[in-house]
Amino acid sequence: MKKKLLVCAMGASVLIAGSSAALSAPGKTDADRVLIKFKHGSKGLVQAALRKANATIHYSFDTIDTFAATVPSGALKGLRNNPNVEYVEKDQVRQPTAQTVPYGIDLVQSRDVWDTDRDGNIDVGAPTGDGIMVCVIDSGVHATHEDFAGVNIVGGYPDGQWNFDNCGHGTHVAGTIAAANNSTGVVGVSPGKVSMFFVKVFGDQNEGKCAWTFSSQLIDAANRCADAGARVINMSLGGDAPTRAEQKAFQSLAKRGVLSIAAAGNGGSPAAAVDAYEFPGSYPDVVSVAAVDSNSNLAGFSQKNDAVDLAGPGVSVLSTYPFTLPPLLSGSDSYEAVPLTNSFVGSVTAPLADGGLCGSVNATWSGKVVVCTRGSFTFLAKTQNAYAGGAVGVIIANNQAGAPNFTLGTDLTVIPPIPATGVTQSTGLALLASHLGDSTTVSTVVQSHSNGYAYLSGTSMATPHVVGVAALVWSANPAWTRQQVLTALKATAHDLGTPGYDVGYGWGLVQAHDALVELQSH
Repeated sequence: MKKKLLVCAMGASVLIAGSSAALSAPGKTDADRVLIKFKHGSKGLVQAALRKANATIHYSFDTIDTFAATVPSGALKGLRNNPNVEYVEKDQVRQPTAQTVPYGIDLVQSRDVWDTDRDGNIDVGAPTGDGIMVCVIDSGVHATHEDFAGVNIVGGYPDGQWNFDNCGHGTHVAGTIAAANNSTGVVGVSPGKVSMFFVKVFGDQNEGKCAWTFSSQLIDAANRCADAGARVINMSLGGDAPTRAEQKAFQSLAKRGVLSIAAAGNGGSPAAAVDAYEFPGSYPDVVSVAAVDSNSNLAGFSQKNDAVDLAGPGVSVLSTYPFTLPPLLSGSDSYEAVPLTNSFVGSVTAPLADGGLCGSVNATWSGKVVVCTRGSFTFLAKTQNAYAGGAVGVIIANNQAGAPNFTLGTDLTVIPPIPATGVTQSTGLALLASHLGDSTTVSTVVQSHSNGYAYLSGTSMATPHVVGVAALVWSANPAWTRQQVLTALKATAHDLGTPGYDVGYGWGLVQAHDALVELQSH
């Protein structure tokens, strides 16, 4: 059980629960957008007061006697003193934190349920997720991606928007849950068999960047999921402050039998014993998911606290993506590369040069593509130094294992007008060993709405692993209750870290086969 949470002072900053390279932080929110809990039976009176104050009502949640509204600052004090109002709280921001079998599929025992002989085919009569609906609250989905062919995507909200994903986050999450077991791309925890419903809450900005949303929109989205028949909800998102309205909403959904699962957050500090809470994941009726790597070690970014329930694979997770990333070409070789977030968009071809750490300006880089090894200086500083030395393109080589998901920051006024891309440690070493002086092409021009795949890291990537496992085991007997499924997931999780429950891994790494055996034994 989770310990009771304390309501503390709230700030405006939000912790991203997805890939740090794939999301951009929100801008300043409207401080007057609030949640108003009115006394039961007083809806009309409070609604009249809001209209008199020239407030804009966004949602009316009758089951929890709450309005979501934007209220002029001068009217807030009077609203709080209204005898028909129990409390007013800020409407908190919520954002988004091939056939290869991604490592996470076997780490959570998915194929031990539906492909026990590892022949690539689904075992006859095996649970697959069929008959269970999963709802993904995110940035929408690239519904025509090749790896969703045959997947039962039943619809979404808003009309005409849910099936378009210009951010990529929602498509990546969906692929981890349900990418089809076919001859292309990747395979999901539930191999293309769960039914899927999507609610888009993150607006489109441009390729690889997600906007943000409010807790009231999350309440509305979750209710829409339940009304559509979803048994499990995926929320690879979060913010750093709770709202009472949101907590009550998820409590209500739990009573309806809905299993809500959310990211634990990416604001963890390896040096800290305990990290901050992330919401909605830290509510008692929401499952909070931590992230581990391919060796089942806790990711350094994964938030640790006594609200964490389970862990899932969340480091360098390969899944579906609505963009095709351009390759890095050097000599006669081609390498995978990931454009740095907010890099100048363009393509250049020039001789390759070794820039070391790129900690200072070097005139010998003029007219060249420079390899800068990660370390000591920010990615922005490295790129600025390369540009000042006359470089026409930059390659940031990782200095450790893992996907090169790097960012130049959000201040577009200081980012140099040259393309900058990231490569893995092994690619960086190969470039420096074999290609110095070779003609090299660096491109940051991404092809949108295509059958792409990408490696992303975050508790956002861990969450759909747990969601997929829940749907997979539940499909063996849809008559099982939410509580039965959740209890089995916790009881059979692979214990990691400190023996028993701990604040990093929760009860441990989720295990599909063991949970199914546990459920079937009762």
